[in-house]
Amino acid sequence: MTRADLAVLGRTVVHLRTAQLAHRARLRTQQACVRRFPKAGRLIMPGPDPAVAVGWPDAACPVDALTPGCWPNLAELRTGKITLLGLTREIGWGHSDAPRLWRFHLHYWDWAWGLATDQDRLASRALFARLWRSWGDSAEFGRGNAWHPYPTALRAWSWCGLHRTLVAGSDIEPDFVTGLAAHAGFLRRHLEYDVGGNHLIKGLKALVGLAVFFADERLLRLALRRLTSQLALQVLPDGGHYERAPAYHCQVLADLVDVVDLLWAAGRTPAGEITTAIDRMRGWLGAVLTPDGQVPLLNDGYPVDRELIAALRPGSIPDSPLLVLPATGLVRAVAGCWHLLADVGPPCPPSLPAHAHADTFGFLLHVDKVPVLVDTGTSTYEPGAVRRHERSTAAHSTVQVDGANSTEVWGVFRAGRRARVSGLAVHADAARVTCEAVHDGFRGLRGRPLHRRRWSLTSDELQIDDLVTGRGRHEIVIRWQLPVGSTVRVADRSALVTSPAGDFSVTVTATAPVRLAAEIRAVAVGFGSTADATVLICQLDATLAVGITTVWSRARSSGGERAT
Repeated sequence: MTRADLAVLGRTVVHLRTAQLAHRARLRTQQACVRRFPKAGRLIMPGPDPAVAVGWPDAACPVDALTPGCWPNLAELRTGKITLLGLTREIGWGHSDAPRLWRFHLHYWDWAWGLATDQDRLASRALFARLWRSWGDSAEFGRGNAWHPYPTALRAWSWCGLHRTLVAGSDIEPDFVTGLAAHAGFLRRHLEYDVGGNHLIKGLKALVGLAVFFADERLLRLALRRLTSQLALQVLPDGGHYERAPAYHCQVLADLVDVVDLLWAAGRTPAGEITTAIDRMRGWLGAVLTPDGQVPLLNDGYPVDRELIAALRPGSIPDSPLLVLPATGLVRAVAGCWHLLADVGPPCPPSLPAHAHADTFGFLLHVDKVPVLVDTGTSTYEPGAVRRHERSTAAHSTVQVDGANSTEVWGVFRAGRRARVSGLAVHADAARVTCEAVHDGFRGLRGRPLHRRRWSLTSDELQIDDLVTGRGRHEIVIRWQLPVGSTVRVADRSALVTSPAGDFSVTVTATAPVRLAAEIRAVAVGFGSTADATVLICQLDATLAVGITTVWSRARSSGGERAT
């Protein structure tokens, strides 16, 4: 490891809490012991007595059961193949050459809800039993991806919910319930306090489900107490989840909805802290949905199924030209048919950078409910060039200085120095909506550049004023990420963008000579899937301070009218 690598590592570790490091050391030691002595692991991590299992109440209906379109059906699974994250493989439990996230999804078993909702109950139960037996023969307790705490938590919840429909009364039920008891024992001692975030919520949710399944009052009280304490940390005052990734906000919201619905079905009254968090999170989700009803792909993001969005019941769309979500760091601005969502907040919570991108002052733009400027999104969690690019400043519609990232993202889920935003100012009147802020994410460069951005939105155009201050000469690059299907024609300091939303004129003025160009880069259209899209690039090399103004407006037709 070089001196530079050690410096980045130091700038990463300094953000972590001491308790996180202690939990990581404990879990690593514990997991190593369980892998080496799996039989002993079962003995020292006992779960509830399988004989006391009562299952879930008939009225329990998790969110997964409300989204049948998300899962492979009986006919698909009967072929012996399964498609997860767009990748189709033979049904088996190894697949060491598959992406790790795909292997995790395989071990979630949430895909088996496709069997639970199929009309052919006998065939579904028979196939489930066969797959469950083969999994049990392959997945030795405590070893491999199957027993990573995260997939273990998702699988435990799924199996609790699937028991009534696919297992109850069958010959696998005794061993199935014994297996669930082992999951409870394992998860109680493998809660991911070293990671926190959505991982910890998943583990606590699973313990709630297991506690209800085994009528374990002590376990239920423990899980609910720890869950409510996490909500005080993870649900921000404006209702956003603190990882600041809307796709993961949806996951956590679904987890809380599941917990509350299960408690109601079991005849229990959920704690007010949980129901209040759900209400706030629903309001936040309604506020950030794009005009076409999609979840915005900010930070690590992936397309969220419309069935799931509907099941989460987002709050009503705000009837206001300007909305600030100050804790999350998002600003929503609307003028006529123009819709802007700007990222003006911290990239991540201090102790959890896993899903952060270097996207400070990036934004999404829609016109007539059609995207004009997009986020590159997330197609992989595998280490390599694609992951590095998708997290980088170059993958977002913002300013880059000297090829550096505004937040020092590295590895797959790490970040060192983070951009700090200050001076947020917003205003709305009858003519326009404005938003302005400054960040110091490039302070590690010589001359300590600062980036100030101002958005001015009217019903006719969007003007973006970028000011980079500091000392010395620097290369400044602004990239505009266009949706798939867009084309660009460049001429001097202007460009004509033809996009799914229509034709747009882009004009650039600056305090130094600029060069406009276009290039093709891959954007994510789902995990494991990308498509080529055009990026409009503005470059200049100058001594700071440098100002650049970019105006986006409807292109005029040959007759002088604005194109629609």
